[in-house]
Amino acid sequence: MNAESAEMLQKMIDDSRRIVFFGGAGVSTESGIPDFRSRGGLFSQKYKYPPRRILSKTFYRSKPEEFYRFYRDRMVWPDAKPNLAHRKLAELEAAGKLSAIVTQNIDGLHQAAGSRKVLEVHGSIHRNYCQKCGKFYDLDYMLHTEGVPVCGCGGVIKPDVVLYEEKLNQKVMAEAAEYLSKADMLIIGGTSLSVYPASRLIRNYKGIRRVIINRCTFGMESMAPLVLEENITDVLSRITVHPVSEPSKLPEAESTHPEYPKGSGSSGFAGCPAAG
Repeated sequence: MNAESAEMLQKMIDDSRRIVFFGGAGVSTESGIPDFRSRGGLFSQKYKYPPRRILSKTFYRSKPEEFYRFYRDRMVWPDAKPNLAHRKLAELEAAGKLSAIVTQNIDGLHQAAGSRKVLEVHGSIHRNYCQKCGKFYDLDYMLHTEGVPVCGCGGVIKPDVVLYEEKLNQKVMAEAAEYLSKADMLIIGGTSLSVYPASRLIRNYKGIRRVIINRCTFGMESMAPLVLEENITDVLSRITVHPVSEPSKLPEAESTHPEYPKGSGSSGFAGCPAAG
């Protein structure tokens, strides 16, 4: 990130009081959790069955043993720790600058970093429920089970994560849309915005302060005044957080703004892989 882009990003954050962060798999890669769609990501690796098929409702029902074998091996990372990006976002929230995090991740690292308002549109590995009686089980319990985890009542325990062919939690989606509609800045990080319907949520943001930070920004160059083809931890590490000391301003309407010129920042490279 050059000095001009860094200054522009800092000014956007300084001018904002209700930032919403919309993030994806690229936020957690530096915590050792692989993403899905980049080279070397989960979907590019070879398994007995394609990962996209394994992570479907149909496969979960028809081959639960195979599902849980893959789930424990590739979807749960109990030793992962929050990285600088997670911690910086928690710092922004503590300073009264950030109102919510909307994440596509299921790892719980934002909460581990100290963030309080985290909307998990794809669920969480830390919540597991018996499909028969509804009893709750934590991640530690699941890690100490083998095969298909079963509740004391005899029901199968399912992770509270959204599989392919399943609907997203509409209550969470509605709350995320509400926060986005009231935001005065939107930071999109670690995502290629290729996962639907979650990525459609950003349409609820109507302001002018919009930033995209991703290792690959191909096809996203015109979507924000500032587009940074960078590692999100490197970008956020250069941000200075100033606590809010004055009342929040009303969100600004979508328009051209001389301080945030359309198309500033770096552009993407043709053919670069999506990060998730």
